[in-house]
Amino acid sequence: MASPPQNDPRPGRAPAARVHAGTLDPAVLDRLSDLSVVARRVVEGFMSGQHRSPFTGSSVEFAQHREYVPGDEMRRVDWKVYGRSERLVVKEFVEETNLTCYVLLDASESMAYASGGWSKLDYARWAAAALSHMVLSQRDTAGLVVFDKEHRTELPSSNGDAQRRSIFAALEAARPTGPTAVGEVLKRIGPRLKRRGIVAIFSDFFDDLDGIVEGLRRLVHRGQEPILFQVLDHQELAFELEGLVRFEGLEELGELKVDPKAIREAYLEEIGAHNRELARQARALSVDWVPLDTSLPLDAALSTYLARRAARSRGGAR
Repeated sequence: MASPPQNDPRPGRAPAARVHAGTLDPAVLDRLSDLSVVARRVVEGFMSGQHRSPFTGSSVEFAQHREYVPGDEMRRVDWKVYGRSERLVVKEFVEETNLTCYVLLDASESMAYASGGWSKLDYARWAAAALSHMVLSQRDTAGLVVFDKEHRTELPSSNGDAQRRSIFAALEAARPTGPTAVGEVLKRIGPRLKRRGIVAIFSDFFDDLDGIVEGLRRLVHRGQEPILFQVLDHQELAFELEGLVRFEGLEELGELKVDPKAIREAYLEEIGAHNRELARQARALSVDWVPLDTSLPLDAALSTYLARRAARSRGGAR
């Protein structure tokens, strides 16, 4: 994990016992040494005040009654109805399978960018750990893929504490290297996902949009539900730099010295256009796009999205 910010007067990381539940800013998360503690703290934060998870898991939901016919199992007879009306009816149910959540983490070199003490990759893995923790705590299944232009780590979906430990270990071990190819990875991963479920993608999505959209389209066509968690550093969004700055290009790009004021307007227009088009294409595919600013409390950012998702589900909308 990243080191604490240079201006933090407390050296090293604070013990977990010193961190209290509540709104967790990134500086607090960065001082936690154990990813499992981070995940639990974040989930405690964004689930506070919510009565149920927006991600529904396994259940057997009552559908309707029908008249009893010879051969029906007697245990399915609704004896309460019989007691009131002397009619033999049986209960029919809609059985729902366990939720499966596939977490895809972009660990390409562009995710190494950090204007503070934590990188985009740090923030993304905190979010990925929190989401995995929540899904597994519901006794549902979660899997993980860490990628750049290829699959670097892949954990098939499973459940239980052993799976939780494996996911957290893989997230901790992820290092930002190599160029990215989000679209190509999405195209290749689709056929490997054996069950329909949620595909939570944590990335800055600094890649060819046409390729990303085609990869998303293929996932949707296969019955998956992608969610785009776009993780961006605050400086990438605000570009509040002063003086002559040397830019070190990530993903095999070179270096360039420029005056930020001279390019700020053009830069903001370019990144704004990219993000707006990503959001527009996501809406066209009925895919959720969730922007995450690394300077903002992670539990608050996730709770906003999850509350909106839960409200939408209660309203019967997609």
